[in-house]
Amino acid sequence: MLRVLAVDDEKPLLEELLYLLRSDPRVLSAEGASDATEALRRITRALESGPEGADGIDVVFLDIHMAGLTGLDIAKLLAGFARPPLIVFVTAHEGFAVQAFDLKAVDYVLKPVRPERLAEAVRRACAQLGRSAVQPPEPAQAAGTPRTGAPAGPPGAAVLPGPSVPPQRRPTPEVTVADRTADQIAVELGGVTRFVAIADIAYVEAQGDYARLHTDEGSHLVRIPLSTLEERWAARGFVRIHRRHLVALGRIDELRLDAGTTSVRVGSAELQVSRRHARQLRDLLMRQATG
Repeated sequence: MLRVLAVDDEKPLLEELLYLLRSDPRVLSAEGASDATEALRRITRALESGPEGADGIDVVFLDIHMAGLTGLDIAKLLAGFARPPLIVFVTAHEGFAVQAFDLKAVDYVLKPVRPERLAEAVRRACAQLGRSAVQPPEPAQAAGTPRTGAPAGPPGAAVLPGPSVPPQRRPTPEVTVADRTADQIAVELGGVTRFVAIADIAYVEAQGDYARLHTDEGSHLVRIPLSTLEERWAARGFVRIHRRHLVALGRIDELRLDAGTTSVRVGSAELQVSRRHARQLRDLLMRQATG
């Protein structure tokens, strides 16, 4: 069973990577770090604890391009220790495979990460450590509740291949860009696609090139810019209230004015309204109230 640290400075991609790792029965625990500084702090604690210590890390799944130190820089630092954790590079760039070989990385996984390709990287890490390398579930099963244990199996041999190019690029992390019908939007998590009714979405939050859809039951990430959803859903009563937020007009419970600032309450969430959108929003809410 592996103890894993995943490092990526793009939060949506880190969340998806952690989800997939935690769904693998060969992974005992998976923690995340969103930058090199946090990663080094966590790895230092693991090295001080020792391989069998409570804070130990067996494998680091490491992005290459990050702000500050790169993944290659972190791997070079770790190479100076007597018993460092194994490294699996997870990157969108094919051009660093040779350096990965030189740094004795276990594997080199290209983004967007496919569940079956990540499962192979876990198998290689298990084999190199001599750990149990049980077969993971099929991707559809892996998308269920993450499991923490599985029966043992025979170890295999680990060989670092050249970069693997997925046969087709599917969007990640929880992402599709097509609507199933005019009334639903498709979202994907861990290889399983489900459909969310647009009428169930209370508000949308921008997260870089992604958008997070908030419903009463939870949230879903889609690889669609907020501006695209604003244009697509304007006729459905969604209005822009801030550069970060798009709100379903009918889901606004309160409009609050306080010391020159405007905010709205949508369920349990309180969202700021920018000055440029405040007057338009007040007018729309007034028209709605008067029919």
